[in-house]
Amino acid sequence: MSRVLACIDGSVYADSVADHAAWAAQRLGLGVELLQVLGRREASSSDRSGRIVAGARRRLLQELVTLDAERAKLIQKEARLGLDEAKSRLVAAGCDDVVISLRNGDLMETLAEHERDAAMVVVGKRGEAADFATLHLGSNLERIVRASHRPVLVTSRAFQPISSVLIGFDDGPSARKAVSEVARSKLYRGLRVLLVTVAEPGSRAQAALDRAVDEIGKAGLEVDGRMAAGKPEEVISQMVETEGVEMLMIGAYGHSRLRTLMIGSTTSALMRSCKVPVAIYR
Repeated sequence: MSRVLACIDGSVYADSVADHAAWAAQRLGLGVELLQVLGRREASSSDRSGRIVAGARRRLLQELVTLDAERAKLIQKEARLGLDEAKSRLVAAGCDDVVISLRNGDLMETLAEHERDAAMVVVGKRGEAADFATLHLGSNLERIVRASHRPVLVTSRAFQPISSVLIGFDDGPSARKAVSEVARSKLYRGLRVLLVTVAEPGSRAQAALDRAVDEIGKAGLEVDGRMAAGKPEEVISQMVETEGVEMLMIGAYGHSRLRTLMIGSTTSALMRSCKVPVAIYR
């Protein structure tokens, strides 16, 4: 059964991930899977069995082994409490179908397994180690977006009601897929859509933009197309702010300057500068 896969950790973004997952799940009519992955170092005690010691040092080693085991148990307990709190938040928001998954091991391997039945992956912009580092994105975020075969919704610090979305459109395959998703998916039903192409006025990009506007308009959504010149990250960030949109949508790859998404600076710059959630489509 398809679900919204919400990935949380011990960061302050956990509440936001739960709230955005609730928003997406209710609009799509799906359940939610809450997933937390503990790394191998977090989930298990250190292996000190290979050390050959005697006397007082042996007793100290035994104490260290015991402390390591207790630490691993506390980390597991803390993670379980965090998942339970997130589930309670989802249920309070109206999501009745919520499952919890606490796993040990490699994050990317676990994500690949669990996203097979996911309609969308929801993840916080920053992880536990980077809550307040405004110039630093979560260390696992780029890895998730690179590896995931599902749309990834990167949440803002706190959830705000979403009534409009800006699509950075370059007519690349992933951008066209994003437009098709907006036109057909219940997730975007009733939202105001602003399509923005960053290119020189009068270029052939205008025809592609017009086709995209027409596709979304035929689906019954309110849509506006704009052409603008400049650096994509600067133009789009400014329009997100001035137009008051509540979500940014971009394709993971393209053939213009936006092709650097997730392998260059454009997406990182957009996620740093934009205070709204970012939906990324492959």
